[in-house]
Amino acid sequence: MMDPIKFGTDGWRGTIARDFTFENVRRVAQAIADYIKDEQVKVGRKKTPLSGPMVVGYDKRFQSDAFAREIVQVLEANQLKPMLMAESLPTPAVSWMTKRLGGVGVMVTASHNPPAYNGVKIKIDGRAALEDVTRGVEGWVDRTAPTRSPEIKVKSFREPYLNYLKGRVDLAKIKSRFKKPIVVDYMHGAGSGLMRELLPVKGLVEIRAEHDPLFGGVHPEPIERYLGALSEAVKANKAGIGLALDGDADRFGLVDEHGRYLTPCQVFPMLCLYLIEKKKLSGKIVQSVSLGYLAERIAAEKGLPFEQLPVGFKHVAERLAQGEAVIAGEESGGYAWKGGIAERDGLLTALLFLEMCATTGKTPSQLWGEIESRYGASFYKRIDYRVHRPVADKAVWTQKLVKKLPKKLLNAPIKELIQTDGLKIVVEGGHWLLMRPSGTEPLMRVYAESDKPDRTDALLELAKKWVAPSLGAH
Repeated sequence: MMDPIKFGTDGWRGTIARDFTFENVRRVAQAIADYIKDEQVKVGRKKTPLSGPMVVGYDKRFQSDAFAREIVQVLEANQLKPMLMAESLPTPAVSWMTKRLGGVGVMVTASHNPPAYNGVKIKIDGRAALEDVTRGVEGWVDRTAPTRSPEIKVKSFREPYLNYLKGRVDLAKIKSRFKKPIVVDYMHGAGSGLMRELLPVKGLVEIRAEHDPLFGGVHPEPIERYLGALSEAVKANKAGIGLALDGDADRFGLVDEHGRYLTPCQVFPMLCLYLIEKKKLSGKIVQSVSLGYLAERIAAEKGLPFEQLPVGFKHVAERLAQGEAVIAGEESGGYAWKGGIAERDGLLTALLFLEMCATTGKTPSQLWGEIESRYGASFYKRIDYRVHRPVADKAVWTQKLVKKLPKKLLNAPIKELIQTDGLKIVVEGGHWLLMRPSGTEPLMRVYAESDKPDRTDALLELAKKWVAPSLGAH
């Protein structure tokens, strides 16, 4: 009995040597090849974005480069013109090359997951493949036995990717106006060393840049729990800002000049206000349903449309790619805006924050203070519960939860129920609680945001009473 291959919110992932094996990687690679060839036959080679050369990249996890080579050998045996990246680069580099060259990108990465995991992401036209593609690939698994070719093409894409980044921000302004030290935390990931090439300034301090497949004993996720080293480095170097990237450098985390972590619910409105007021972007703002209320308040003040979508950057990216939106964000630290590819990019977001500070002459804490004074406070928190009984049908689970709800939460009337992805309960004042099963891990994620820390904690306690007993969560 072969292991089932299922793509989640952003790719197929598994535990190395148990689920994520060379045999299973070859099965996935052959399914990708069969899906592409079938689509080319259906719509005609010249009419599909799947007809160009393929790019295969990899992060710095254990054996990622070897897994990527296996994928290239299978794709080459299927005559799909694959190119293996000569070096480990961020996932957005693969996305950028699919936009530039056409074709399909395959990235070997498990993103922010623990060191024991690895995975495969599929990229098309500069962004993540949507569910019709991943379902199509799943449908081809094991219909053809994979074969491999010993001949592969290896090419460096480092310079084209860095040139793309350089063209999207004002590096000269950053160099001339940002006077304090800058600390960049690579979390031992695929972005390591790239900021030095983009911004070769004296005050740049790089930490956790060395190759370590165990990621220093933490998950390579740029959230407060894992950014203690960055906070301490900012304070020790008296830096003006701390910038963090996840394992494949598509997500971004921010620490201010005092070493204080700022949540995505704080970061995204800061980005929105700068892009609208300074960069003069105008149009719809889209965000994942798990992100906060401040961007919506900005949109309302500016008379801009606003929309919340299911968790997974591919959903907000699609709005951006189709020209329906100009700014997109997600709770896990992914951001994008009009002018480049519809893909989150941690390095690009880091550069934009440096440009923001240089242009405004304000520190990160001052930029946040402006948001807070104009649009309100944000105290956001997320708790993940590991579940023994995964949710088989998210819609059925949500409906059962709706039936349990009281009319008020913490003495505030329930204003709105959003069932876009799990259940988001919005009460008077805009405070909210979201409960949703993860699409990539055996987890129940619970999120809350309000204007006071104790109120946020109280909302999370309510959720714990509802979700933990029913799923055997801990």
